[in-house]
Amino acid sequence: MTRPAFLFPLRCNPRSALLVLFAAAVVGCKGTDSPSSGTGDVGGTLVIAIPGDVGTLVPGLVASQADRQVTDMLYDRLADIGDEMVTIGDKGFKPQLAERWQWAPDSLSIAFMLNPRARWHDGRPVRASDVRFSVALIKDPAFGSPAAPLIGNVDSVSVKDSLTAVAWFKKRAPEQFYDLVYQIVIVPEHILANTPVAQLKTADVARRGIGSGRFRLASWQPGQRIELIADTANYRGRAKLDRVVFASSPDFNSAAARFFSGEADMFEMLRPEQIGKLQGDTMRKVVRYPSFQYAYLAFNLVDPKQTSRPHPIFGDRAVRRALTMAVDRRAMLRNVFDTLGTLIYGPFPGTVAVADTGLPQIPFDTVKSRALLDSSGWVQGDDGIRVKNDRRLEFGLSTPSSSAQRHLYAVLLQAAFRRVGAAVTLDETDFATFAAKQATHGFDAELAVYVTDPSPSGFKQSWTTAGIARDGSNFPSYSNPVVDALLDSASSAFDPSRTKSYARRAFETIIDDAPGIWLYQPPTIAGLHKRIRTTTLRPDGYWSHIADWWIPAGERTSRDQIGLRAAQ
Repeated sequence: MTRPAFLFPLRCNPRSALLVLFAAAVVGCKGTDSPSSGTGDVGGTLVIAIPGDVGTLVPGLVASQADRQVTDMLYDRLADIGDEMVTIGDKGFKPQLAERWQWAPDSLSIAFMLNPRARWHDGRPVRASDVRFSVALIKDPAFGSPAAPLIGNVDSVSVKDSLTAVAWFKKRAPEQFYDLVYQIVIVPEHILANTPVAQLKTADVARRGIGSGRFRLASWQPGQRIELIADTANYRGRAKLDRVVFASSPDFNSAAARFFSGEADMFEMLRPEQIGKLQGDTMRKVVRYPSFQYAYLAFNLVDPKQTSRPHPIFGDRAVRRALTMAVDRRAMLRNVFDTLGTLIYGPFPGTVAVADTGLPQIPFDTVKSRALLDSSGWVQGDDGIRVKNDRRLEFGLSTPSSSAQRHLYAVLLQAAFRRVGAAVTLDETDFATFAAKQATHGFDAELAVYVTDPSPSGFKQSWTTAGIARDGSNFPSYSNPVVDALLDSASSAFDPSRTKSYARRAFETIIDDAPGIWLYQPPTIAGLHKRIRTTTLRPDGYWSHIADWWIPAGERTSRDQIGLRAAQ
């Protein structure tokens, strides 16, 4: 809930000492550590403190970063994208479950030859039928996967033999290989097929986490911790760490406290004011890593009580534009992040290839904001809140209690909207409740942090009409056929310049329609124990190579001596 202490005016208070400490702390921490020296460095435990909890162990149903982290470590894809994030063709992709692949002459099918040594964690071999099952599952409407809109060009998979799966495509496309291998994680048919698809979200079988990755599930105590251990007989080689533990906390502050107390080795979301604490710390360091995250205020365009109807306030484009004009995005960014924040210029982070900082923006102008609300029939009442047809310009703003940054933004936005005659009630809940409201479009407005894909096709998941479907990621229920067509064209163009041109036009249209207010790209700064050695930190997930992180034998603590046995 809000606290009066946070109701401060927009301003920029330079914190020079903090910035000096930050600059000193991150020196030398943006790259990777030196490679492991060999088998003697196998072993040890990494404990990661997270606000919130893991919600599912079924890859096609992930709804949070914690879900994605754990499922990425438990399961494999047919092939893994390279660190350069090239999404066109198959160059740079590295074999995982498929040891090789062969394109048909017409490029409408690809035969994937599976590694015969690949096994599920229960010992059963991975087979081509698992690939067929995994693709069919994602495409099944009853499953409700957010990834479904992204694989529309994947027609089906046939089984040539037990180790050869043939993927069929509807048309030749520049990213057809990426669409299949990046968006679809392979899951075990023999574990999931006996459960009705519509029940997989809540079925006990979905909590077993039996994958083929280099880590396997050891234990899961909901709300407390989830523990993974190295799969010592894995076909891709044993993970260097013995264990990775995700320690759940109810909110941001308690998760951070676990890290600073030494209970956890890593906290992935340090705030600017916390960075100075690590200056001169002999045990911990600061690591800044890239990401594809962006944060925005989402206006729900449909009535949360009856989603077949437009929202009584935000169904009006003029109102959305007026509220956007009421927000000084730059001042808010400075207020929350000082100089560490990055402004975004549309529904995309600056790290994607199609990012464009030159797009026209709806300006901050409270005079025009009030005039636009006046002309839309919203008349200011005696208490300063506008009214139209006996309805007050009043709405809820949802945020997860686990995010301190979004809490601060919510308070600032509440004050900004109040100045133009709109009353905002802050609705701060645990992440599970927040996510449930997202999934059902059961909110008025929300502060959302979205993690997009390296490809422009990822925007189809969150900004096209197809993404509004049950369990889609188009939380605002934004629908514009022009945007649908432009994003289709962007993901179908073989020429990168045309891809960027189509994406720019799509972003311009979205910005003009104002389904959201584009706020910031979160500064992704982690705190990490110095004994932990990392490898390349990818923008689509710093944990992508976590199986190759290592701890020198001479620097291990008592926690590292537990080995592969279950922690007590």
